[in-house]
Amino acid sequence: MTENFKSGFVTIVGRPNVGKSTFMNRVIGEKIAIMSDKPQTTRNKIQGVMTDKESQIIFIDTPGIHKPKHKLGDYMVNVAENTLNEVDAVLFMINAEEGYGRGDQFILDRLQRVDQPVFLIINKIDRVHPDDLLPLIDQYKEKLDFEEIIPISALEGNNVNHLLDVLKKHLPEGPQFYPEDQITDHPERFVISEFIREKVLHLTREEIPHSIAVVIEGIEPRNEHDKVEIQAAIIVERKSQKGIIIGKQGSMLKEIGKRARRDIESLLGSKVYLELWVKVQKDWRNKQIQLSDFGYREDEY
Repeated sequence: MTENFKSGFVTIVGRPNVGKSTFMNRVIGEKIAIMSDKPQTTRNKIQGVMTDKESQIIFIDTPGIHKPKHKLGDYMVNVAENTLNEVDAVLFMINAEEGYGRGDQFILDRLQRVDQPVFLIINKIDRVHPDDLLPLIDQYKEKLDFEEIIPISALEGNNVNHLLDVLKKHLPEGPQFYPEDQITDHPERFVISEFIREKVLHLTREEIPHSIAVVIEGIEPRNEHDKVEIQAAIIVERKSQKGIIIGKQGSMLKEIGKRARRDIESLLGSKVYLELWVKVQKDWRNKQIQLSDFGYREDEY
């Protein structure tokens, strides 16, 4: 650790599907946040820890701020908004392809009340012509007095190192909060459940909306075959959704398990036996008791 070591907390906010989780995984160097091209993939605050010789940045990837339609949506927006007052800097991320939208104004109105420096991060610049960036920058400059405006591509890595250098300059001198080899503050079972949920989102596409949750019901240490045994339940709201996730002769559930197992084995550094089943819990997203049971607790924001 260097003499003038810097550390701090940086939250990433933005509309759903602007690339917050992709950015998080890029800077951490390992997959901890699930990625999907569906909006509102991230439901909890996911902290990723990036440590080098000069600094430690704790990134908080929040759910996309949006107009909620159910209690789960209320939870997600509250999580995102409450992080704004707990950090050293805020990254407001937008999608260069989509440009300014009403959802951005909803967030900008909240950023007006933030005392910490706010950086505008224009993501997905690999998908637009460079000439299209200047009008976009001018448009957002009128909306808020940003500390700095930085165009990046989280997917390709363009300008990400520059963004990290800028952040380090703005962070205060401070302690190393986490060991240098720790990349997240979430327990393994949370990350495992997110990996499984990601595979459901990828494989079922438009057939299954965000009405699924994943509950890890058991993790057993390595058995005599040197495998970690994991039992997990995929929760859906309707019987028809259960049929889609199981698939013909169990084919969809088998594929979900196969893909999730790869990520889990990489996370644990061990072979994994993964047992999945599907449960129907009608309208769980609007029932506070079930939201709490599935890890979305009001006292956590």
